[in-house]
Amino acid sequence: MYTTEKSVDVLNDLIELNNDRVAGFEKVIADIKPENIDLKTLFQEYAAQSRQFSQELTAVVARYSDDVETGTSASGTLHRAWIDVKSLFGGSDRASILAEAERGEDAIKKAYKDVLSEDELPAEALQTVSMQAQKIQAAHDRIKALRDAS
Repeated sequence: MYTTEKSVDVLNDLIELNNDRVAGFEKVIADIKPENIDLKTLFQEYAAQSRQFSQELTAVVARYSDDVETGTSASGTLHRAWIDVKSLFGGSDRASILAEAERGEDAIKKAYKDVLSEDELPAEALQTVSMQAQKIQAAHDRIKALRDAS
């Protein structure tokens, strides 16, 4: 059974994760070399997707609370720092870029799965989160397929 406070917390966590996803993709986009320019377009698409997801989730949270998340998480900041370190030591090849992107997608996919497996959301929020989870899964699968092919 959901409570308003718990629902707001869960949705704010998803907003934060989507903000992390945007920041992560933007970090990778800035470092992409010309030979991987096709990934730049893909990652721009997914950054825009997460901006949209954050906006949708923010609209739902705003119906219940004035306390809407706007930042990123500490773990997301650490992940981006790790991407910086890896790129300094040669981790900027296509396979490495896609492996890191898949790792980020694994994390957000798991978060959505966890939220959906609990009974913490009202019906309208559940519908939004379910639709977003399907799109996150599709993004993950696309990145995984590209990684497998590289």
